[in-house]
Amino acid sequence: MGAVTSLSDLKPGSTGEVVSLQAWGLTRRRLMDLGLVPGTRVVALRRSPSGDPTAFFIRGAAIALRREESRQVLVRPV
Repeated sequence: MGAVTSLSDLKPGSTGEVVSLQAWGLTRRRLMDLGLVPGTRVVALRRSPSGDPTAFFIRGAAIALRREESRQVLVRPV
């Protein structure tokens, strides 16, 4: 079992499982609506050349999150 890290630290091509969210209010609601709930597997697809945003594959869909948002999602690398 790996150490818990933030989603923003996942390298492209690696997979993590959501452990918890550290966001509150509307940001938390948005992340949960995107499917970022505990137990969900997330694959980091690619990072923009400037380093932000990063594309992730979640529950059959590709989404892009800014670093500020992805820092608030804690994952366990798998």
